[in-house]
Amino acid sequence: MDDMLRVGVISSTHGVRGEVKVYPTTDDANRFKKLKTVILDLGRGEQITLNIESVKFFKNMVILKFKEFDNINDIIPYKGMDLLVTRENAIPLEDGEYYIADII
Repeated sequence: MDDMLRVGVISSTHGVRGEVKVYPTTDDANRFKKLKTVILDLGRGEQITLNIESVKFFKNMVILKFKEFDNINDIIPYKGMDLLVTRENAIPLEDGEYYIADII
């Protein structure tokens, strides 16, 4: 899991077309605008790659629409699960900065 970094957690659904509210665990929530894919961590070593179709912002949350889901019932089972990116897709660090996962 060291090659993956958590960027958010699915907190709830949004609407009926499969959108989700994501609590961002990254310093810069605007990074979601640049992401094309994220990895959904199902636990027990299982993961699914999801393609981001649209990104919106509401208060402190990010609202994501994935190409793979078009119905609220399809996305409900993933509530509370982590969204990850590979280190290659992570925001580059400045000198003296570290990823929290590396510090822990």
